[in-house]
Amino acid sequence: MMNSKLILGTVQFGVNYGINNNAGQVTQTEVNRILEYAAENGIEKLDTSSAYGNSEEALGNSNLINCKKIAVISKYPRCSKSPRECLNDSLKKLGVNSLYGYLIHHFDFYQEKPDIWTEIEQLKSEGLIQNIGFSLYTPEQLEYLVNNKVKFDIIQLPYNMFDRQFESYFPKLKELGVEIHTRSVFLQGLFFKAFDAFPEKLMPMRKYVEKLQNYCKEQNINIANLAVAYSISKQAIDGVLMGVDNCNQLQSNIECANYNLSLEDIAFVDSIEVKEKELLNPVNWK
Repeated sequence: MMNSKLILGTVQFGVNYGINNNAGQVTQTEVNRILEYAAENGIEKLDTSSAYGNSEEALGNSNLINCKKIAVISKYPRCSKSPRECLNDSLKKLGVNSLYGYLIHHFDFYQEKPDIWTEIEQLKSEGLIQNIGFSLYTPEQLEYLVNNKVKFDIIQLPYNMFDRQFESYFPKLKELGVEIHTRSVFLQGLFFKAFDAFPEKLMPMRKYVEKLQNYCKEQNINIANLAVAYSISKQAIDGVLMGVDNCNQLQSNIECANYNLSLEDIAFVDSIEVKEKELLNPVNWK
């Protein structure tokens, strides 16, 4: 059972999110069901941010985080408040005294105001946060941290069947004792996109999606199983972050996490090499 590697993403609890999300923001009743089911099925961590609308309030309103012993990771976004003010707000909304992890959400904001990292280190020293780190988008951002000898405990980054740009850094991160969390396992639903529904901007990605969908059809494999199990199978990855719109989706994600990959499956995914690197970042899809 690989459920302990799954991290419950909660962005949908506060805002509408995802290229294929037609359900809208998750209701409080469904949030409660999801948290109950997650805890019952071995999921130990959840990920949120004060930038995710009222996600933190929805989690706090459930009153389930403490009693189910779910570790919370939140993030400090680009904002006018100090890290301490923002963290205190998050703790209050979540109904907890401390966080398992607190990440800088927007790397460019950190580069503009590097002193915020010193403040976050101070909050860790006071016991308000167990682990501190960064949410990244590009390998260049990671290189900046490593080159400047910034010490962090957790790194969150995109990783999926198409986007494996950070993989070469995994050994170094493990050597430094960093906990690696990955997100975007389905590349915001792109793997499932119907060919006739591709936006013009994403047309260069269609050939890769077609190759993936054809392989799964030939092998009688569910694309979701392949996508999740591939990330879960990476020994260096400590957590695979997945957001959900409802409890049934969480159940499906857990089933995917426990799918047994073949060596042929892994070799196939490894053979996919996306040349249009800029389209691996959904920010560039608009």
